[in-house]
Amino acid sequence: MSTDLNPPSTTGRIPEPRRGGRSAILSVLRLRELPVLIALVGLVLFTWGVNPLFLSEQGVKDLLLNATILMLLAVGQSLVIITRNVDLSVGSALGLVAFSTGSIFFAMPDFPVVGVFLLGMLLGGVLGAVNGILVTVAKVPALVITLGTLYIFRGINNAWAGGTQYFAGDRPQEFGALSVDTVLGFPLITLIAVLVVVAVAVFMAGTRPGRDLYAIGSDPEAAKLFGIPVTRRVLLAFIANGILAGLAGVLYASRFNSVGATTGTGLELDVVAAAVVGGIAIFGGSGTVVGAALGALLLTTITSALAALRVDKFWQQAIVGVLILAAIIIDRLAGLRTARKLRISEARNV
Repeated sequence: MSTDLNPPSTTGRIPEPRRGGRSAILSVLRLRELPVLIALVGLVLFTWGVNPLFLSEQGVKDLLLNATILMLLAVGQSLVIITRNVDLSVGSALGLVAFSTGSIFFAMPDFPVVGVFLLGMLLGGVLGAVNGILVTVAKVPALVITLGTLYIFRGINNAWAGGTQYFAGDRPQEFGALSVDTVLGFPLITLIAVLVVVAVAVFMAGTRPGRDLYAIGSDPEAAKLFGIPVTRRVLLAFIANGILAGLAGVLYASRFNSVGATTGTGLELDVVAAAVVGGIAIFGGSGTVVGAALGALLLTTITSALAALRVDKFWQQAIVGVLILAAIIIDRLAGLRTARKLRISEARNV
């Protein structure tokens, strides 16, 4: 006969808080966004140490304003990339919406600002729907489709705008004030972007359609077998991306002094870079919109920091390129590590 000196009722519960705390720490350390956040904080502190004006009141405001447009575009792009697609036309869509905004205010100076936002997002949604329909119905890779619509949207804007430009004086004062007025030091357009990031993050994590996008990106065929409406969900991602590009276009017209035929040219590459650097897997299925927003903030901060440090613009582009390659390599290594763990786990269960 043996005596149990450590009854389960007393000893089995003692280590749980420690495991819980350790588990929470490990979960934080495994966050895909953590390296981006560390790099961002390190860059800001280093630049501030060299140039104290970098974190002056105006300096912080400029950092936030510079990141706002790219944050919105990166969030929208992340929805598409998560489904194993990409949208290269967002820069052209932004330019078309921004010029449309300038045209509306030039023709009707008293047009309601809210109405301009709604029309801009509607136009962006239509452009996104065009991409989504072509990708899902024609079954042509998104890279090819959106490369084509990039030039189509840009061509429409060029034909419409020609040499015409609309300047800050052509818009209502309250519309331009969105990029000037602040709340607790945050520009109003930046607060709009933050609210969008939070709303989309909640949608992705807390709703069935949001989780479906991850399932589609992980394995489209398996998603179909599980009854997920893949075509409808992918179309939803493209439309949402277009709506956010439209919103970004309207805010661009508020933020910058002029809009014209070349507005948004080349911006699509920065958008994809921000999403990838922020932890969105280029092969789909993983990443968060918060990470994409942080990636956008990091890229714009790099540009501002290098300018503050008087580094040549060539190095700005080179550093962004290095970041993209590093993000892809890290993501690939993480994927291989996860696959290896799954194989080991399956072998042990056999």
